[in-house]
Amino acid sequence: MYQPIGKIEPYFTTTNLAPGIAVYAFTMLTFSSGMILARDRESALLSRLRTAPLRANDFISAYSLPYIPVAIIQIALVFGIGRLLGLEISGNAGLVFLVLFVMSLGYIGLGMVLGSLLTSKQVPIVWTAVNLLTIFGGAWVPLEALGGAFQSAMKALPFAHAIDAARDVMVHGVGFSDIASDFYWVLGYTLVFFALGIFLFRRRMVE
Repeated sequence: MYQPIGKIEPYFTTTNLAPGIAVYAFTMLTFSSGMILARDRESALLSRLRTAPLRANDFISAYSLPYIPVAIIQIALVFGIGRLLGLEISGNAGLVFLVLFVMSLGYIGLGMVLGSLLTSKQVPIVWTAVNLLTIFGGAWVPLEALGGAFQSAMKALPFAHAIDAARDVMVHGVGFSDIASDFYWVLGYTLVFFALGIFLFRRRMVE
C-alpha cells in the first residue's frame, strides 16, 4: 500500500469512498452466483447435465461467465454516478478498473466455492459474513480507525487490498509498482477461489 508522507486525506469524499462502494457491490455477485449453483445442485437439472461430457472447470466457467458483464456494469455505474458527484481520478483509470475487475472475479469465484460446498439455505448465512468482512475491510470504515489485531486480520483478506490499491491510484496517482503487492494479493485470492471452486465441484460430481 502506498504511504503518502505528511499528507492526510479526508476519508469521506466521493473519490475515497468510490472503490469501497464498488467492492461492496461485488458481494451481490457472490450471493447470486452461489445461490444459483447451490439450487441447481439440489435440483435434477445438474444431475442431467452431469451425463454430458463436461469437466468441473467447464461447469464453473459456464456459471461464472454471465456475471462478468454484470461486474463491468457495476463498476461503470459506481464511477459514472461518482463522476456526477465530483469524483476525480489522479492516476490511471485503466489501472483502477483492472484492480476492481480482478476483485470482482474473486467475488464470483467465492460464489462458486459457496455454491459447490453449501446448500441454498446455507449460502445466505455465509454470504452475510462475507458482507461484514467487506464492510470492515475498508469499504465503509477506515481500517486505521479500527487498528490492532482487527486491522491485521482484515489485511489477511483480499478486500482491503483491492480497496487500498484502487484508492491509492485514484487519490495519489501512483503507478502499478506502488500497488503491486496489493494487486498480487487480490489476484492470488481470485485464483485460489476458482481453483477451490473447481475442486469442490468435482468432488460433488462424483458423490
